[in-house]
Amino acid sequence: MIDPIRLFIRRSSLAVLMASFVVFGACSPAASQNAANAEIKTAANTALVDRVAETVKGATIDITAGGPADTVRAFYRHLREKRFRDALFLTNLRPAIESLNDNELKEFSLDFEAIAGQVPAEIEINGEIITGETATVTANLPNDDGDKKELQTIKLKKEGEFWIILTADEETAKTIKAEGKNYFFNLRIQTHEQEAKRMLDRIFKAQLAHSLQNGGLYADMPTLISGGLLPDDIKTSESTGYNFAIDLAGDKKKYSATATPAEYKKSGVQSFLIVLDAKGRPAISAKDNGGKALRP
Repeated sequence: MIDPIRLFIRRSSLAVLMASFVVFGACSPAASQNAANAEIKTAANTALVDRVAETVKGATIDITAGGPADTVRAFYRHLREKRFRDALFLTNLRPAIESLNDNELKEFSLDFEAIAGQVPAEIEINGEIITGETATVTANLPNDDGDKKELQTIKLKKEGEFWIILTADEETAKTIKAEGKNYFFNLRIQTHEQEAKRMLDRIFKAQLAHSLQNGGLYADMPTLISGGLLPDDIKTSESTGYNFAIDLAGDKKKYSATATPAEYKKSGVQSFLIVLDAKGRPAISAKDNGGKALRP
């Protein structure tokens, strides 16, 4: 399925503010729960109308209002309509979203925006199996890259009278309950740090390619970008939460590169440094350096 968590951490680059993400931002947790329950009931009623109105390819099975398949369809409809709070209320990610305040919701709307564009207008649901308080729904959905559809399995469990999508595994669900809204903040930091290390690895590979084509000489960042060896978005922190820099020796035979949090303890904690050892192999070091760049 299109996993909102995985997409969230991979798409945290987009800086598009969406007011629709904060429709219920002022609600207390209790009020949010009531609103969510009401929305689920509304979604069930809407599903009946949807089935009558559908004239394009969609579900290939009969869908019971309020059932597992109906919940899956409501989830993806909310994503497509950029109603992220409503969508995540239908999953076991709910404890991480329900206590976010208005400003925090606005902040995370930047991270979720790309999800909506990957959700097709019609969700091709083709299977539903209910076993007691658990259920499995199968559907043809875009993969995580959004480039093709695949038959995917969505697991749900029943909580009270409603079905909840299990987008997080059991251990992650426990973490979410323990951390609450901090889960998203911690996840973003961890993801940005992983992306920072990946980008430093790309810098090493870009420098290696350049040196092989230029008599062993390395290059500065603008040269690597203009040569198509590094992505253009490395010039800002919007896509990764980190600032990158290359320190090129005067003779262009040595270099080091750094990745530093754009906003310390918000976009990242660790600072990273890559240098070449005596054999020209990359050595990456990491340290909580108070948001300052590491030096060789």
